Amino acid sequence: MILAVTGGKGGVGKSTVAYNLAAHLDGVVVDGDLGMADLPTARGPDLHDVLAGRATALEAVREETPVSILPCGRSLAGARAVDPTALVTAVEAVERVYGTVVVDSPAGMRADAGLPLYVADACVLVTTPAETALGDAVRVRALARELDAGLVRVVLNRVDSDPDCESVAELLGAPVIPIPDIGVIARAQASGQPVCRHTPDSDACRPFERLASTVRQECRHSRSS
Repeated sequence: MILAVTGGKGGVGKSTVAYNLAAHLDGVVVDGDLGMADLPTARGPDLHDVLAGRATALEAVREETPVSILPCGRSLAGARAVDPTALVTAVEAVERVYGTVVVDSPAGMRADAGLPLYVADACVLVTTPAETALGDAVRVRALARELDAGLVRVVLNRVDSDPDCESVAELLGAPVIPIPDIGVIARAQASGQPVCRHTPDSDACRPFERLASTVRQECRHSRSS
């Protein structure tokens, strides 16, 4: 299974969702944002090296980290040297060995934002309740539909105690899972750990557990139908 975690606007928490979702799915998270990588890094070859032909995708996967990850380089020179279209082959190679891949996609409508959606079996769309974020999410939803990346769930991130999930679900065309705006999530991400490992008894774990369970069920149903 290849799952793209996408979002129309930067800063909505897409990378946090991708990292925690990969932890619960026992998969590999791929930092697919070639120009603005935001997931934890690790020693050794990275996605820039893979897409420039200097390493294979499997050589770049780091299993010794809290979540198995194919990290991405941070340098502009590295980003300019890559062939973005090689991302499709790289992600498929990781899926063949590890089974489950979660791709943290670039935000917005940049040319490389469509590649994770193109290779994905399904996607999760992350937004906040802000009007601008929801407007951008509508545009990315349309792109996902064009590329046949089935929308499994919408994550409504950084919500208060009474989010209007029904209106967001109607707007974006998929059920919504809200994630509260609580500090433990940000602290876990800053430490390079998923919430379930950083603070396993926290209520913050539950939305990610629910999201992972839904993804498993929906993707299993899609493959059997």
